[in-house]
Amino acid sequence: MTGLFKTLATAAGLAAMVATPILASASELPGNVRMVIGSKSTGGDTYQNSAIIAEALSKKLDINVKVDAVGASEAFKALERDSRGTTIMIFHDQSYLAHLYGVRGYDDIFENFKVGPTVAINPGNAYLVAKNSPLQSMEDVIAAASAGQRVRVAIQAGGVSEIGFSALKNAVKIQHPGAEENIVPVNTGSQADKNQLLFDGQADVINGSVQANEQFTQLPEDDQKAMRFIWLTAREETIAQANPEGMGDTTRDELLAFTTPNVSVTMDGKKDFTFDKEFFLLFNKDMDPEQIATIDKALTEIFAAGEIQETQKASFFIPNFKPSAEATEYLKAKREDYRHIIDAIATN
Repeated sequence: MTGLFKTLATAAGLAAMVATPILASASELPGNVRMVIGSKSTGGDTYQNSAIIAEALSKKLDINVKVDAVGASEAFKALERDSRGTTIMIFHDQSYLAHLYGVRGYDDIFENFKVGPTVAINPGNAYLVAKNSPLQSMEDVIAAASAGQRVRVAIQAGGVSEIGFSALKNAVKIQHPGAEENIVPVNTGSQADKNQLLFDGQADVINGSVQANEQFTQLPEDDQKAMRFIWLTAREETIAQANPEGMGDTTRDELLAFTTPNVSVTMDGKKDFTFDKEFFLLFNKDMDPEQIATIDKALTEIFAAGEIQETQKASFFIPNFKPSAEATEYLKAKREDYRHIIDAIATN
């Protein structure tokens, strides 16, 4: 081999070493880990929550964990391609709800991946009306639909945005069979799109969040953008864990007024529907179990130390750590609860 070719071969070998993370053993995590998320936004709750977890893991394991906001479809593809532990994922309940709703691009996460630890809840999933609306409560919404009035609800179809709508439709069906047809979806995209529909009078109710919409609830009633909360889907005990100051100018106690039992949307005629938007990790199904155990152990110790909980609460997240095995069974049971609601209204 000539000197030129030896040089080229050496350069190619070095390039390959740089491009391929080197592990001391199969069970160790690489020095650089890409954390893909099911959102393309770097300002949304998925990114914020993931950044907190990535930073904590980086410090604990002395590695570099970088959040990459690629969106659900690309995140699932990236995770499916990489079994080495160099790619992991954080997403929330939409990952299995969208599959239940039949959304294209969402497969069964429990079959295609390994479900990892839960890390936090965003308790802010909300439903709102215009502040001057005649519908001042969920009780008014249900009564209006039962009386034959068409109630338009702006949602983003499939997943977290739609599950509360499904619960509302199911509750009306249970209490007033046939009237559920009056709960009508207005399918749209971003939160800004849903807000605009309310501003323009094209929707009577919108799905929103405490984080995104609280500012509009502080406006005077004669402002076109003024809104009011009528329902938070989170469990009462979830909201109760938030800091007393709540979010924005709305205190924790004020937020609790919009949760069950103060607001009742029946799930089965006996108990009320609740929904906590939970974030959890996902791993490639062929990833080394010892690598997953390393992440589990690290997060167990991180949450035991207690500092991360304060960081999460400061961003209006509720800490909710469960290690992989416990989280998998918990989320499977949660999926089945919501499957019943989705199936119950599937013919409508």
